[in-house]
Amino acid sequence: MTQAAGVVLAGGSGTRVGRNINKVYLPIAGRPVLAWSLEAFASHPDIGPLVLVTRPQDVDHVEKVVAGMDVDVVSGGDTRQGSELAALRHLACRIKAGEIDAVVIHDGARPLVSPELVAAVLQAARKYGGAIPGMVSEDLALATGEHVTPIIDELVAVQTPQGFLAAPLLAAYERAAEEGFVGTDTASCIEQFTDIEVHWVPGEQRNLKITFGHDLVVAERILESR
Repeated sequence: MTQAAGVVLAGGSGTRVGRNINKVYLPIAGRPVLAWSLEAFASHPDIGPLVLVTRPQDVDHVEKVVAGMDVDVVSGGDTRQGSELAALRHLACRIKAGEIDAVVIHDGARPLVSPELVAAVLQAARKYGGAIPGMVSEDLALATGEHVTPIIDELVAVQTPQGFLAAPLLAAYERAAEEGFVGTDTASCIEQFTDIEVHWVPGEQRNLKITFGHDLVVAERILESR
């Protein structure tokens, strides 16, 4: 049976939070940040294989988080794109066999993602080839050198999860590796090496990314109110 695969990225350090461990292993509402992110995909009926991309030095934390969960753990690369490629290569045989038709990639530092957003991204990815969630932002500006120009047109602040058809995504990442192309995010590789037009779906205000210490407080209050 064809399924989608989930990929959760936890390869960063999160130094801006101000702690001495990777921010995704810090506790919120009684569980590590990463556990909430993984659970959003592990419990989703349309997600089959689940891959967690981590750093080798976090192995002790990882073992505690994934205990009792059906998760494949792989070591990431030096960059986000390298970590995504590592996950895709781990899934490559199942992608080429047609067992996996789509891949949904998510930041482990976004613990508040809802099942509804995962479903919306996956549905749009299967329909259009690629999908990213985003929030329309009115307070972004364009910085070029020493100049900052206010943006009049609406811009979208991109979130994760981002979803794509599996075969073209794998092929795009392999081409990027061969040609030394480094994109700004997953969608940029797809746009560079395929004809797929990535579709935008509405993001969620609560789908915040843990970046600073106060984000932990906000996320915990939201989780405790559920």
